[in-house]
Amino acid sequence: MEIFISKKTSSITPSSTLAIDAKANSMKAAGIDVIGFGAGQPDFDTPAHIKQAAVKALDEGFTKYTPASGTAALKQAICNKFKNDNNLTYSPQQIVVSNGAKHSLLNTFTAICDPGDEVIIPAPYWVSYPEMVKLADGVPVIITCTEQNGFKFTVQQIKQAITPKTRAIVLNSPSNPTGMIYTKEELKNIAKVAVEHNLYIVSDEIYEKLIYDDAKHISIASFGDDIKERNIIINGVSKTYAMTGWRIGYTASNEQLAQVMSNMQSHATSNPNSIAQVAAVKALEGPQQTVEEMRQAFKKRRDYMVGRINGIKDLSCIKPQGAFYVMMNIEKLLGNTFYGQKINTSDEFAAHLLEKANVALVPGSCFGAKGYMRLSYAISMENIKEGLDRIERYIGYEK
Repeated sequence: MEIFISKKTSSITPSSTLAIDAKANSMKAAGIDVIGFGAGQPDFDTPAHIKQAAVKALDEGFTKYTPASGTAALKQAICNKFKNDNNLTYSPQQIVVSNGAKHSLLNTFTAICDPGDEVIIPAPYWVSYPEMVKLADGVPVIITCTEQNGFKFTVQQIKQAITPKTRAIVLNSPSNPTGMIYTKEELKNIAKVAVEHNLYIVSDEIYEKLIYDDAKHISIASFGDDIKERNIIINGVSKTYAMTGWRIGYTASNEQLAQVMSNMQSHATSNPNSIAQVAAVKALEGPQQTVEEMRQAFKKRRDYMVGRINGIKDLSCIKPQGAFYVMMNIEKLLGNTFYGQKINTSDEFAAHLLEKANVALVPGSCFGAKGYMRLSYAISMENIKEGLDRIERYIGYEK
């Protein structure tokens, strides 16, 4: 029979980061010693007190439907978190809890985009932003940001990209994949443009607790009611509390938009996992020392990785300020020959490195940054050292 698939879904590419991770895991399952730098998740276990809260909820039979947009307890815990961490006041009616921050983002783009509406996205970008905008019938408008400017877009670039069809600007700080953070002054200027042009800011703040040195996270919603009303904050428990598999994300927005997203979710998925919601309350309200322990471990790994990369001939990187990724510049390697094969693109470099050195990296092309590779330092220091040793041997073998 003839198979029909919609044009919209046919244009969506699979998540490259998950694909790389799956490839590395399949090689490991086959007995191959692979070092994988692709994982976008902490290598720490979920803290014990969070798991215990889930076990208690299970034992007590908290296994039924909850309200579609989340339990009252979790919504209140999220409101308290915003007040305590970001000095932002939200009511539970402005919070929508979803099946991970990815789901929150898809809800957001679907709620704000009509067919043909444009969403401005800075590159390097997280791989799913453009695909989600397309799923919502929107048009991703990519702004290329340079390493010299910290991989961040400027107000001038934003103004040049705005058209009558522009609906929103995506802001990811700290950033995946660059780890860079927008300053207070930069955020104020972006907020001013958004208010002047009546644009939404989709502010992905999932890495806000993973920040290093003197950098600070500031939510753009904190610059007054005008920008807060136009801002949708995306956050969740996955990165901060090592809860990637629990799938709890959330949005904070104006109440009208929150109601629309709640309505959508009631038809699409019903509620997020009931037991995971209980665990998320404990994550937000319980002891926080494990967050600091994890952050310190990531900082130590970051410092080693950055120093090591910048010490390898023809490789370089800038030091990320947050998250757990490094964007490694490989432009000096492109056009050279390794193990008899000429390497012209980051995709070719990734494929050949996996074949010859058993090291899995995510090519920068997946993030709109062709001359780069993304390395995650959410893996053990032992694996970081061994993986970088293999990369250095690979580069030095034949060139």
